[in-house]
Amino acid sequence: MSQQQVNGVAGLKKHDIKVSGIVFMLYCLVAAGAFGIEEMIPEAGPGMTLILLIAFPIIWAYPISNMVAECGSLMPSEGGVYVWVKEAFGEFWGFQAGWWGTVSTYITNGVYVALVAGYVSQMIPMSQAAIFVLKLGMIAIFTFVNLMGLREVGKVSTVLSILIVLAFALVALVGFVNWETNPMDPMMPPDYNLLDSIGGGICICVWMYCGYECISNMAGEVKDPQVIPKGLLIAMPLVALTYVLPTLGGLASLPAGSWENWSTEGGFTSESVGYATVLTANLGQAWGYLFLIVAIISQCAIFNTYLASGSRGFFVLADDNLCPKFLVKVSKKRGVPYVGILSLALVTVILAQSSFTTLVSMEVVFMLALYIILPLAVIKMRKAVPVEDRKKKGLFVMPGGNAGLIFYCGFPMVIAVVALLINGTDYFVTGMIATATGPVVYLIVKAIYGGLSKNDPVRYPLNAKTRLAVGDTVRVGVYLIIAGTFSFIAQFWLRWWEIDYGEWGPDDYDMMGNMIPQVLEVLKWVGLAALIIGIIIALIGYKVDKPAPQAEFDIDALMDKYLNEDRHEDIFGD
Repeated sequence: MSQQQVNGVAGLKKHDIKVSGIVFMLYCLVAAGAFGIEEMIPEAGPGMTLILLIAFPIIWAYPISNMVAECGSLMPSEGGVYVWVKEAFGEFWGFQAGWWGTVSTYITNGVYVALVAGYVSQMIPMSQAAIFVLKLGMIAIFTFVNLMGLREVGKVSTVLSILIVLAFALVALVGFVNWETNPMDPMMPPDYNLLDSIGGGICICVWMYCGYECISNMAGEVKDPQVIPKGLLIAMPLVALTYVLPTLGGLASLPAGSWENWSTEGGFTSESVGYATVLTANLGQAWGYLFLIVAIISQCAIFNTYLASGSRGFFVLADDNLCPKFLVKVSKKRGVPYVGILSLALVTVILAQSSFTTLVSMEVVFMLALYIILPLAVIKMRKAVPVEDRKKKGLFVMPGGNAGLIFYCGFPMVIAVVALLINGTDYFVTGMIATATGPVVYLIVKAIYGGLSKNDPVRYPLNAKTRLAVGDTVRVGVYLIIAGTFSFIAQFWLRWWEIDYGEWGPDDYDMMGNMIPQVLEVLKWVGLAALIIGIIIALIGYKVDKPAPQAEFDIDALMDKYLNEDRHEDIFGD
């Protein structure tokens, strides 16, 4: 057996991680407490917030957990969604998934560092220089933990998760014991209708339940990758309970009308309320400061695990010659991708200087694109590798047959599209521009580094004229058709939603102010142009650059490839 097979992808060290370790790493990736929900309550209303928090585990988190579990059971590889989409749809679309997922992680790490600095500043007044030093110290500490190895990341996640769960359990208990008001009243803010209320909370709720797929980025370092599906199905209800119970108890124990003042600073300033307020109002001020420490621990826990997950993204792309090769360097002693970890830490130092709102709005659009392409890959792989063959191998398969497949794949795609549309023109345009960076970057790195054709020119041949993979012309055309059609149709909805129906004003927009009508007009014509150009490119591609038909998958070869992490082994049957 080669050294690569012993240590995993390109020398990564494998660790004997138990189900509990996976559960707590997932808990940190997805939640690490209920911080963030405070912003939903005044935007959606307390009743609608609770309904969304209860509904989203069923229609969003549970389907995503099952999709990740099914793909991870069949292809337990470092790189996760990138690998699954690559096997389903090829190199171009695989890169899009890898790019969207990794960039979103790079961006989101800055969020948690910025939040820690904000929380500490509420306890100890600090200068801007002191805040910068604090951010550097936090990044340095958890970079060191990650350089020690994935097992150490899991240990730290376990300890921090237990502290966070206990703190929010205390909030729920104190809230229930001091129940005074109806937590569902009002259902929505005054003058809001149902659509307004859902629109006010859906994007935050999506963000709160994001992250289940990130654990798959580290699957190649787990000796028994089948513990990941088990961990997913345990972590999902744990996250939901951590959200619902403290929020329910908090709303019920605080005075009627206080729901309008909830914020992420709640309990730490006199003007706002939140989870800490439940403790300070009933147990004393000292408990509020204790909970503030928990808030800091929470952000550290998320940062720690996202540093591990995000550092594997470009590492796997580099291993497939779709990123600079220096990103594939691995520590011989620890077996960790130290260049990936250090590069992510450096980017975090830069991004952590931005505001929380800016970073979140940048990050979520990449994740929504990922949640659209992942279900499509699940459907394709379900057809390619039949359920009967998987069950014979003891692999996890989502329950419910074809009806279950529609449920698990359909709801996330619909919710992702709705979230892109319902949050406004500035959000939609930002999302379309952000996701469009994927094809642009792919064309550049493919030309420079060669991509998968350097590993296997027979399976991944190059077009001698374009120097891209055979069929990439068609794929670029299809991307333009999808993006153009979506943009052209979306501008009709946005025009109605914001002008005819909503009558939003300049103050309602983060970036575009009173230029929304002009932006929508540009969006219409750009979308139509992209659609027409995409059709032309795709038709030309089918004439001169038609993709070769994909061979059938051999399940034994597929499993052997990803269980042993020999990334260049042929997985197609004759």
